[in-house]
Amino acid sequence: MLLDRFVDHLTYEKRYSPHTVAAYRRDLEQFRAFLNGFGVANPEQATDKVVRGWMMDLMEHGVGPRSVNRKLSALRSFFHFARMVGDIATEPTALIDPPKTPKRLPEFVEEKGILRLLEDVEWPEGHKGATEKLVMDLLYQTGMRLAELLGLKVGDADLPAGTLRVMGKRQKERIIPIGDGLVSSLKGYLAQRKAINASIGPTDPLLVDVHGEPLARRSVQRLVTHYLSGVTSQQKRSPHVLRHTFATHMLEHGADLNAVKELLGHANLAATQVYTHNTVEKLRKVHAKAHPRGGE
Repeated sequence: MLLDRFVDHLTYEKRYSPHTVAAYRRDLEQFRAFLNGFGVANPEQATDKVVRGWMMDLMEHGVGPRSVNRKLSALRSFFHFARMVGDIATEPTALIDPPKTPKRLPEFVEEKGILRLLEDVEWPEGHKGATEKLVMDLLYQTGMRLAELLGLKVGDADLPAGTLRVMGKRQKERIIPIGDGLVSSLKGYLAQRKAINASIGPTDPLLVDVHGEPLARRSVQRLVTHYLSGVTSQQKRSPHVLRHTFATHMLEHGADLNAVKELLGHANLAATQVYTHNTVEKLRKVHAKAHPRGGE
């Protein structure tokens, strides 16, 4: 089946993350279920009219424009693959415009909130508390994605050099420098980690729970939500908010945009420039408050 071949293409050739591959498969299975209602068996038999009908159906059922755009992106990739392997002559999504989405600035935590979190919070005792603190430190001080955090191996931490090797999207590797405080935390954590797993090697997961098992994605999401709820009232409290916070704070303190791009592992500068809007908005408020005619 072409859909299975496409999923293999994403997994083994494009090297997309399992999370992304699963999302693409879900979107395409949903599209196929919609097609079956019209007597169309496979997605590659769809026309542009059918694709537009599916998009309209999604929006009528309350699916937001961002989610529709993501699903349309999955379809575009699928049809591009289908044409590439010769199963279709033209791509039915080629002339379809995505629905307009309102511009949304990345949400981030104010610096005073982060300082309160990292300096004043009382962490649980033992390995559990050490792990939770290290997770929050790593996410905020490196800006890495959740999947990158969970993928860290013991050998990725070069403590004498003060760096972490991170495997990003599409298996793109990057090196992130870390400060002395984080180096010290990692040294202590690895020493404690040996009490749980007596013999650990460079390919073993860096972060484990009290049973020595790799941290689960959901457990990290829950602990980040828990700790951020104590320092911010904003609704969005996720690992990705800490990534946004890292980038915003770096730029607010004068970091070069290209340097932040490399640290985040962005493929192009446009993805990083979105954070400059946050810093400009903050400067605008400062100007309006402090300049004699700033509010006019």
